[in-house]
Amino acid sequence: MIGGAGVSSALARPARAVVDLDAVRHNARLMAELASPAALCAVVKADGYGHGAVQVARAAVAGGASWLGVAMVEEGIELRRAGIMTPVLLLSEPPLEAMEEVVRSSLTPTVYSEEALFELSRVARSSAARRAGDAGAVRVHVKVDTGMHRVGADPEDVIGIVSKLAAMPELHLEGLWTHLAAADLAGEAARELTRSQLQAFERCRAELEGIGVRPEILHVASSAGALAYPESRYHMARCGIALYGYLPSPGLADLARLAPGDALVPAMRLEAEVSHVRRARAGEGVSYGIDYRLPDDSVIATVPLGYADGVPRALSRSGGEVLLAGERRPIAGVVTMDQFMVDCGPRSQVRRGDDVVLLGRQGDCEITADDWAGILGTISYEVLSRIGARVPRVYRQGGESSLALGQEPDPGGPGRRRGESRMDE
Repeated sequence: MIGGAGVSSALARPARAVVDLDAVRHNARLMAELASPAALCAVVKADGYGHGAVQVARAAVAGGASWLGVAMVEEGIELRRAGIMTPVLLLSEPPLEAMEEVVRSSLTPTVYSEEALFELSRVARSSAARRAGDAGAVRVHVKVDTGMHRVGADPEDVIGIVSKLAAMPELHLEGLWTHLAAADLAGEAARELTRSQLQAFERCRAELEGIGVRPEILHVASSAGALAYPESRYHMARCGIALYGYLPSPGLADLARLAPGDALVPAMRLEAEVSHVRRARAGEGVSYGIDYRLPDDSVIATVPLGYADGVPRALSRSGGEVLLAGERRPIAGVVTMDQFMVDCGPRSQVRRGDDVVLLGRQGDCEITADDWAGILGTISYEVLSRIGARVPRVYRQGGESSLALGQEPDPGGPGRRRGESRMDE
């Protein structure tokens, strides 16, 4: 049965996303060692890719990360409220109206427009927004768009932005960075694009050096860059998907420069218990639309997870399987909002309460986020980050487990989720 030490048996829904914090720490250590002497920035945006930002952040720092990366100001505030004071980099330029909170929460903003720079300068001069006990300048990272064309300053505009920043004593240019668009892909076209981006960044760095500006932290590498392009590591590598145990793409396996014997370990296991069992006859249909018709008499097991929990509806038409009794069994019919069915075969002895593994290992079989991504035509990032908030997270570390039950205040301390693990502090 699902559960473990410290896990509440009163929780009504028999389903869990089990997050192995030892795996996160292991992956962080591998990436930190790979990137060294560059620092490791653990990217914990999107609630730690669905794993839990606070818990993952603590485990990653324990594994060697010295920075954390988030997408939104709210994500940085969550880390601060949890008592995490590791430097937090905002990976996109904050909204103008959020600059005061950026400064107040000691977050490190990325800037790539003059409008944002001037607003940050105004807020930084305001004594009401100054960080408690910190009279120094607000540290800023400038992002340059070297070819991905998502966000970032055009290369020809960087000197202008940096020159204005240099004239603002309340701000300090700490970092310069860019993001690689195709470092995770194999093939000469992808390698050429990556090389051209690295060259564009290097030209930008050289131009700034020509006017006497040398940012302390240059960073380009994502997980893919850190693994496959050592020259992209500079002073820091921003690693996301590798932290959670996956290569950025299956095609990167031959390019990844992990030491022999080292391997990333998937950190999430998605599992549930059979909630209902029934027998059905050959020719009968299962689920909405009755598209799935049984070729033979069979046993049908119902699993209490659905597309509202991040189990893609498309799995049912793409050959999706789960692990039950140590075997792969097909999803039967359309995945519904809260449940889906499994065709267990005519001789199955499945019972209510039996364990079902959607992502993870059972016996000698394993299903990974890469497996789902392959049949759905997507990437492991999307599979993991879509596991919904209503799926309880169980955190395992050092052979023990604890269950995060929501946002209620914990008598053990402010800002802590009731039942949240204290093992990783």
